[in-house]
Amino acid sequence: MKIKAVKSVADAKNVIVLAEKKTDVKFLPCDKVMPFMKENFDKEEIQMVKTPKHYMYVVNVKNADLEQIRKFAHKIHTEVKNEEEIAVHGANDEKILAFLEGIYLSDYQFLKYFTDKDNKKNKLKSVLVAGILQPKIKEMKNVIESTLWARTLVNEPVSYLDAERLAMEIRKKRVDDGLKIKTLHKKDIEELQMGGLLAVNKGSEIPPTFTIMEWKPKNAKNKKPYVLVGKGVVYDTGGLSLKPTPHSMDLMKSDMGGAAMMAATMDAVAKNKLPIHIIALIPSTDNRPGKTAYAPGDVITMFDGTTVEVLNTDAEGRMILADAIAYANRYKPELIIDAATLTGAAVRAIGTKAAIVMGNAPQKYIKQLEKSGNKTHERVVQFPFWDEWMDELKSDIADMKNIGSSNAGMITAGKFLEHFAKYPYIHIDIAGPAFLEAPEDYKGKGGTGFGVRLLYDFFKSL
Repeated sequence: MKIKAVKSVADAKNVIVLAEKKTDVKFLPCDKVMPFMKENFDKEEIQMVKTPKHYMYVVNVKNADLEQIRKFAHKIHTEVKNEEEIAVHGANDEKILAFLEGIYLSDYQFLKYFTDKDNKKNKLKSVLVAGILQPKIKEMKNVIESTLWARTLVNEPVSYLDAERLAMEIRKKRVDDGLKIKTLHKKDIEELQMGGLLAVNKGSEIPPTFTIMEWKPKNAKNKKPYVLVGKGVVYDTGGLSLKPTPHSMDLMKSDMGGAAMMAATMDAVAKNKLPIHIIALIPSTDNRPGKTAYAPGDVITMFDGTTVEVLNTDAEGRMILADAIAYANRYKPELIIDAATLTGAAVRAIGTKAAIVMGNAPQKYIKQLEKSGNKTHERVVQFPFWDEWMDELKSDIADMKNIGSSNAGMITAGKFLEHFAKYPYIHIDIAGPAFLEAPEDYKGKGGTGFGVRLLYDFFKSL
């Protein structure tokens, strides 16, 4: 979809006015409009008026917050998605951008595997916008396109997107904008002795990958890099600790939502040339109960030398993340942030409306994540991170075990990962909002691309 800033949309056929007062439609040359506004402006949030030249939607945004405006955009998108062109007029840049986000996100479709995809495809091709400069539109568009890429990665089945293909899709992003990308393959991973990643991969016929992305512009404002780590389990059966049926494995193609989030965040940061030095690490494999699969009771030696007693092979995400977090210490980072669809406990705690965040990093970082989450409506809720939870991870035969008790599983998972981070650390559990089983406004159904807009705003604010 093309989005273009123009001086006026008065001559467009389908006009959407983000109005804060009754006179905001004066630019439209029609005698019907002002009387309509005077009589109806305060009656409803969205109204449609037909003039000889226009189908006009008037959106009352006077008291609306940014999330309400995104949802207004979704409602209007259902009406205009088969029009080739629409036009938007407004006086407030922030509200215009929120509306454009809602339109663009609502227009996303994953039609790759439909034989009649041409008939199902939305017809909307162009959005004209008055009242805002093109650079702001370009920045927003880059972030949304990265978000939609993350959605597509999550929506792809493992029959297409295995660990090697995920690395390949990420590498495609390296050419034009200076984003450096390197993929380590099984031999490299064995040489590094990443025991967690190799253990989870033992039941698979597809080798693991470890992808390193780096954006380091000359004008970077941070002397020490920020390092992102994303869980890339492209499909999770639970391994020998097989997930129970029914329905427990149906959505497990989405278990690489953290990898998609971090890779797409890097894509957005690089395309918009944010002046920060940032690195992303993506460990990837599937988790299957193959003939040589790792088993409950095994002791695994991790990348940093820590020994871990495996009591549940379905707690695999933390095993591959731990190796990547330990690897992140090599960069002596300012901050390590991981994201993962890590625990069912997180979903049971707060559902799909937000992610859980915890960590030992200075509170200024977590507070900024909360602020960015409220702005983008990709909200995070901070959970406690007390050291007492480490007691649940004590093993009788190794340094640690890979699960705690049946209580507070999202926190013991975070504490397990914290052990491997030697620098300030934040853990984000996105198990709830990363994938939706039913359509929800502009978020749609399936992969949501959660976290890309959140982290982009976070880093831009820093």
